[in-house]
Amino acid sequence: MKSVSESRRNERFRWRAMAIGWVAGAGLLFALWLNCHGADLDDIQKRGVLIHLGIPYANFVTGGGDGLDVELMQRFAQHLGVGYQYVSSNWADIIPDLVGKRFSFEGESVHIVAEAPVKGDVIANGMTILPQRERVLSFGTPTFPTQVWLIARHDSSLAPISPSGDTEHDIASVKSLLRGHEVMGIPDTCLEPELYRLEETGARIRNFSGKLNELAPAVIQGEAELTLLDVPDSFVALEKWPGKLKVIGPISPVQEMSCAFPKESIKLRELFNLFFEQIKKDGSYLRLVRKYYPTASAHFPEFFSDFHEKP
Repeated sequence: MKSVSESRRNERFRWRAMAIGWVAGAGLLFALWLNCHGADLDDIQKRGVLIHLGIPYANFVTGGGDGLDVELMQRFAQHLGVGYQYVSSNWADIIPDLVGKRFSFEGESVHIVAEAPVKGDVIANGMTILPQRERVLSFGTPTFPTQVWLIARHDSSLAPISPSGDTEHDIASVKSLLRGHEVMGIPDTCLEPELYRLEETGARIRNFSGKLNELAPAVIQGEAELTLLDVPDSFVALEKWPGKLKVIGPISPVQEMSCAFPKESIKLRELFNLFFEQIKKDGSYLRLVRKYYPTASAHFPEFFSDFHEKP
């Protein structure tokens, strides 16, 4: 028969074991929460490093260790007082890599279809702000202008339209040329033909299976006569292959690009916006833009009108 003291001692052991279990369970739940929801500012500062998710694309992320958004995120990390780490992704995985979930979109509805490991804190690679993406991401202050253009091989029978000064009129003029022509695009990107209702023009739609930076070379090599291409990639392609391509005209209104954050990373996004306003005012961001896109401010003077320029 157990003594009273032994019973009390055993009771204390049971309570201690339960407490340890609760602490361990809480730690596990917190780790799972971080994996599902990512890290906000406090977590990043404790970790000591900002993890930048990107995709090699145009001059935002060149793949050679530099690029407009690479330098932007390096400066942001320095502003936060933490280290910098780059993690490469792809267009199919980059949103799950940030938010820890895979989604399907049906009209206005968003459905979670699977969990995914969180691999970074912020997406920065010239990501266009689109309504579909805004349902699952929070974008910072717009950092770069863009537009989707119709690009053709130099010997295409299609001729560039004459700009009218009215973007909607110019888009309609371009679409009126597409019947019977094959147009390439890439699903789940800003170059998805469905976004611009191109099937209604009578064009033959072809989904390209390669990467964004392979669209222009594919047209040059004769895989298709026409492709959708956004402005940053067009700048790079026209400079890289002079005389091989021509711009027919716009397919979309002017759009904006920015860095994307998880919905939960409120402090991090707010601090980025403050940081970005600072480098807009001191001229350092415009110098970065001109380093990687020398003609961007001339093509989009309205967007860059409040960006200061200092030596």
